[in-house]
This record gives sequence, structure tokens and C-alpha cells, in this order.
Amino acid sequence: MSGGGAHQGEISRAGGSPSESPSGDKSASGDKWHGAQLDMRQQMSYGDYLALDQILNAQHPLSPDHNEMLFIVQHQTTELWMKLMLHELRAAREAVRRDDLPPAFKMLTRVSRIMDQLVQAWNVLATMTPPEYSAMRPYLGMSSGFQSFQYREIEFILGNKNAAMLRPHAHRPQHHALVEEALRTPSLYDEAIRLMARRGFAIDAACLERDWTEPAGYNASVEAAWLEVYRKPEAHWELYELGEKFVDLEDAFRQWRFRHVTTVERVIGFKRGTGGTEGVSYLRKMLDIVLFPELWKLRTDL
Repeated sequence: MSGGGAHQGEISRAGGSPSESPSGDKSASGDKWHGAQLDMRQQMSYGDYLALDQILNAQHPLSPDHNEMLFIVQHQTTELWMKLMLHELRAAREAVRRDDLPPAFKMLTRVSRIMDQLVQAWNVLATMTPPEYSAMRPYLGMSSGFQSFQYREIEFILGNKNAAMLRPHAHRPQHHALVEEALRTPSLYDEAIRLMARRGFAIDAACLERDWTEPAGYNASVEAAWLEVYRKPEAHWELYELGEKFVDLEDAFRQWRFRHVTTVERVIGFKRGTGGTEGVSYLRKMLDIVLFPELWKLRTDL
């Protein structure tokens, strides 16, 4: 597909007739140009494969304001990246569950890089000034990123559980079911702790079978297990690498959250969010959440 996309880009950039290259070479032969298929009537094209008609016609501004398109595209692309994050996080959790860590390492690295991408995306939204946002804000109603079911599912898979966060999705049964499943299923970190127990580390029983709808919180036996891993990394290399992948992931997630806070403050100041939250004040509180507490505390205790 990427090769086809590149040739398509060459055609677009060259301009003019496809029968002649930019240098004047006669390179077209029937339905081919530089080897690329030109007649796609009986073939699956780039746009067909990516369903571009559906994607590029999914932006429907409600206001006459020019800047609303930026706001919509920013959030729609974020949702697409989150879809990929969920694809990777679910697979990583399953890999950890079956004691198959190498594939999980690649998946977790990919999630961290997606978060890097999302951090940079805030720079685009930050080009929207307060007057520009104010012009379109009345058209948003009560819609808010707080209501993103994919974001909530990511939070739950990473262990930040809160049953009250199911309620915003009650009107969409399919979305509600996905979020509820993530709430009731052991988190990615829960599965890592259970893996450590299977590998012989002394983990409190309360960490291994508990109410999975609640956040785990700090546990001394879990930190002790990680400390042993970090003190003898060569003896526990897979777990050592897993621990660092978790730290990379949370570090990237923190940066994403922080950039969210600064962008919102830049655009709306301390106004309340469209969904009714306290806006920046609420987002700042979210910065204090720690997903993998033992992995951070051991850095002091080593």
C-alpha cells in the first residue's frame, strides 16, 4: 500500500499529464506510469482500502466559524490514535497473561510512541486563540472529551478504575459494554503482578484475587518484588524490561496529560469545561494520578 501511496503522491506533485514525467521523459505505457497502475476501475485503490470517503466526510461543523474544522479534526484523529492504542494495549495485556513478554514489549513501545504523537498534536490545537474558540463553543453543547469512551477504556486498562465513569456512556449500550468490560477485567498492571507471582515472587494474595473494578493502589509486596528485579536485572531480564516499558508508558501518558492542561488553559483559561467539569482545575488533579506506584517508589528505595 505504501508503495502505491508514494506513486500516487508523485502523480499529484508532478501535475499535468501522467504520460510525461517532470523531466520530459515519455514514461507512460497504456495503463501504467513508472510501473504504477493508473486504471483503478477494477482494482482496490488507496482511497478504497482506507475508506477515505467515509473518513473525510465525517467532519460536520455546526457553526459558521472557520476554526471549528480544526477542533473536529484534532479530536477525530485523537480518537483514531486511541483506537490503535486500545488495539495494542489489549494485545499486550493478553501477552502478559499468557507469559509471552517479548510481543508485549513491542506493543507497549508502540503505545508510548502514539502518546508522543498525541503530545505534539496539542501544538496544532494551541493555534486556536481564545476568541476563536469562544465563537464556536456555544455550538458544542455538553459534548466533552471527558465523555470519550475510548479514553475511559484506556484509563481502565491502565488501572485507573472508577465505576462512576460508566454513567456518561449509558446512552450508548455498545460503548458502555466495552468500558464496563475494561472496568471488570484485571488491568495490564494487574496481569503483570500476577505474572510475577507465577514466576515465584512473594505477592500478597489480596493483589492476586480482588475486586478488579477498584484501583489497585500501592502494595509493599509488589514493590519488594520489583526491587528484587531491579537489583538483579540480569537474573530477571524480561521483568526488568517490562518494568521499564511500564515506566516509559506512564511517563508518556503524563506528558500527554500535562500538554492537555496547558493547551486548555491557553485557550479557555479557568472557565468550566463544556461537560461541566472544573476545566483546568479538574485536569490538574488528574496529573497527580500514579498508575504504577511501586515502579516509581522503588527509584527512591533502591
